[in-house]
Amino acid sequence: MSRYQEAGVDVNAGYEMVKKIKQDVASTARLGMLGSLGSFGGMFDLSVLDLKHPVLVSGTDGVGTKLMIAQALDKHDTIGIDCVAMCVNDILAQGAEPLYFLDYIATGKNDPTKMAQIVSGVAEGCRQAGAALIGGETAEMPDMYAPTEYDLAGFAVGAVEKSKLLDETHPKAGMKLIGLPSSGLHSNGFSLVRQILFKDHQLDLDDRPAELLGKSVGEVLLEPTRIYVKAVLPLIKQGLISGVSHITGGGLLENLPRMFEDGLQARLDYASWDKPVIFGYLRDLGELKQADLLETFNLGIGLVLAVAPQNVPAVKDLLQQAAEPFYEIGELVKRPENAAKIEIDF
Repeated sequence: MSRYQEAGVDVNAGYEMVKKIKQDVASTARLGMLGSLGSFGGMFDLSVLDLKHPVLVSGTDGVGTKLMIAQALDKHDTIGIDCVAMCVNDILAQGAEPLYFLDYIATGKNDPTKMAQIVSGVAEGCRQAGAALIGGETAEMPDMYAPTEYDLAGFAVGAVEKSKLLDETHPKAGMKLIGLPSSGLHSNGFSLVRQILFKDHQLDLDDRPAELLGKSVGEVLLEPTRIYVKAVLPLIKQGLISGVSHITGGGLLENLPRMFEDGLQARLDYASWDKPVIFGYLRDLGELKQADLLETFNLGIGLVLAVAPQNVPAVKDLLQQAAEPFYEIGELVKRPENAAKIEIDF
């Protein structure tokens, strides 16, 4: 045994992990990907893209304390989807096509099988987003993490023609707001969720409350974040969408106003979309106020599109063709003086 192994770091486990993930990484290959797994740097050839004035859009994120649910259940093959989703959905909100992704895993002990399961989820997220997994890093840090603990973060890069870049200047008064449903909690609000479920009420992840319609607590909490790239990117490329808001931490109240200028107000009809059962369950169990829900969770809407009225029929038609559910949840209006940027009709 080497002195490094005596200190708690097994480099051979790292080599074994690389062998296990090669097939998953290869499955994410796309136009522009260069090099192979194991190079010092991941490479991507922008010249093969049909862009005259490309703008690169980058995003980085983690999964937060949802990781604790995956670790408690010893289920590691979907959490990588969440990590990819948090990054690529943000890139999509600027109108960009995700091109490539890199992941970073820090752990107390490098278990090659477990690490490979995590990367398999990352690869699945990349396939859903059409992004290449071109590199990553696994750091074994025994003095910082317990042997079974790990943290996961990611970094994604996308590109968009400068003339098609989406920013807050594009949405205008009179545009309709179309919401695309979330799969549930996605990857936000888990510190509050854990407080309510496991500290205040001592539930187990295997419990199956009637309110969750036959699913266990763990199954509902670990449901992967939806990735919207394949359904929405064609709409952006055709110029049918004027704005996109990714509803993440801070919920609708914080994220929707980021999509448009201060002179506008979003008016939403709260009854216009379905809410996954987990939100009502958390509201009742935690005695949460409506404001708590709105400023913490997505409440069933993962992405919001701002669409000019004349483009609404085409957008709805293309979303239906892509088997992407949607709701018309409101509209943008001129913002009344001293009013908030978002108003919700309950």
